Amino acid sequence: MTGDDADILTRLKAVLPSRWFADETPVLDGMLAGLAAGWAWVYSLFNYTNLQTRIATATDVWLDIAARDFFGHRLYRRIGELDNTFRLRIQKALWREHGTRSAIISVLTDLTGRSPIIFEPARTTDTGGYGSLTTSATGVAWGLAGGWGNLNLPFQCFITAYRPSGSGIASVTGWGSGLSGSGIGAYGIGAIEYATLSMIQGQVSDTDIYTAVGSVMPVAAIGWTQISN
Repeated sequence: MTGDDADILTRLKAVLPSRWFADETPVLDGMLAGLAAGWAWVYSLFNYTNLQTRIATATDVWLDIAARDFFGHRLYRRIGELDNTFRLRIQKALWREHGTRSAIISVLTDLTGRSPIIFEPARTTDTGGYGSLTTSATGVAWGLAGGWGNLNLPFQCFITAYRPSGSGIASVTGWGSGLSGSGIGAYGIGAIEYATLSMIQGQVSDTDIYTAVGSVMPVAAIGWTQISN
């Protein structure tokens, strides 16, 4: 294989005059093998270093460094997140739309896997209007469609963001969860314990959600945000 110990050894022997040595050269091979091992390591380091010069090929901690360079503390690797998944999030963040309604939907959907609800009180498509007989997007039905508009709230919107549908904490069941058997969590039954949200690996915190909204909001605009399960 190109660049491995055997390849480097062959290359070193190829530049030596063949008439200087016999057909079998165990002593020479041993000496050159030591040199070849060093050069093979240098070659592998060169290849590894070359990968780290682009986000598309970077690996390990170098992806974390790239995320820190571009986004500071706004984008970080989640617990147990693989390189390819983290790389995709970095690339999406680099090219993400900003300052629009669709940008808010995009960033929250990517973060939580669930699309938010956005209501702009000065946007007639959101509020609807009395007497409209078209679709629910423009019509009004009490408690079913439309909402109270207000032109005194320009450049503001109300966002309902949803926490991701997580799988919980490994080997721990919830109180009263399950249908039957020992999986049900109760006193003396099932695998239960006191836990906090921080114990959920890779979980998206409420702070992450607020930060995501703030990162794409237009300057001088307000996004009143509530978070729901």
